[in-house]
Amino acid sequence: MRVGAHESIAGGVANAVDRQLEDGGNCGQIFTHSPQVWQNPNIDGDDAAAFRDQTAENDVGPWVIHSSYLVNLCTPKDDLREKSIDSMQREVEAAALLDIPYVNVHLGAHTGAGEKQGLDNAVSALDELDVPDGVTVLVESDAGSGTKMGGEFEHLGYVLEESEQDLEICLDTAHAFAAGYDLSTAAGVDETIEELDAAVGLERLACVHLNDSKHECGTNKDEHAHVGEGLIGEAGMRAFVNHAAIDGVPLVLETPNEDGKGFAWNIQRVRELREE
Repeated sequence: MRVGAHESIAGGVANAVDRQLEDGGNCGQIFTHSPQVWQNPNIDGDDAAAFRDQTAENDVGPWVIHSSYLVNLCTPKDDLREKSIDSMQREVEAAALLDIPYVNVHLGAHTGAGEKQGLDNAVSALDELDVPDGVTVLVESDAGSGTKMGGEFEHLGYVLEESEQDLEICLDTAHAFAAGYDLSTAAGVDETIEELDAAVGLERLACVHLNDSKHECGTNKDEHAHVGEGLIGEAGMRAFVNHAAIDGVPLVLETPNEDGKGFAWNIQRVRELREE
C-alpha cells in the first residue's frame, strides 16, 4: 500500500523525503512554494537532484505537487485566468524537474458565470498548458461550496471528456463527503465509488486525498479530521481503504496536526485499518 502525507519543503525540497520517511510514509505531496501567494517555484538543480536521488533510493513515491490555492481555472476574469495558467505551467515544469508524475489542481469557482461556462473555462485553460512528458494534471474533487466547481463527480467527468489533455483525477474523501457523497458506511462507500466510476471512470483515479471530515455529509464545509475520528468515521474509512477499487491507488493524507496526533499517527492508523 502506498500511503503518505503532504510534507513541507522548508529548507529544500529534498527535506520532504526525509520528513516522509520519519512519518512512515512511502508516497506524498508537496507545495513548491507558499500556496497563499502568487509565487514561482524556486528549486535549484542540486536540490532537485537530491530530491530525485533520495526518492529513488528510499522507494518513496509517487509524489504529487499541489498547485497554489489562488489558481482558478473556472474564472471568467481574464487577469486571474492568465495568472492561473502561468502558475500551472510553472508547476508542471517543476514536476518534470523533480520527476514527479502528478500536479493536482482544484477547478476553482465560476463566480457567477454559470456552471457550464465555468467548466468550459477550466477546459480551455487546461488546454493551454504545455504539459511535459511524464507529467499528468490531476483535477481534484471539491467540497462544492458557493460557486466552486468539482463538488459533483459529473463536473470532473465533463472536464476530462472535453479537454485535449490526458487528465486524471484526485478524489478527496473529506471533500466528497462534504459535497454529499456518504462515505460513512460500507454501503455508502460502494455507492460513491459506483457513482465515481459512472461519471469519470475508475481507470482515471490516480490519487486519493484520504481525510476524515469534521462536518456532516452534504454541508459543503471543508475541514479535515484525523482518520477514523471524524464524521466519516472508522467504519467508513475502513471500508474505503479496503475497497478493491482503491487497491494500488496512492493515499495522501492532509490530516491536521492537533490533539497530539500528526501525520505519523494517521499513516499508522491507515495501515491498521487496511490490515483489519
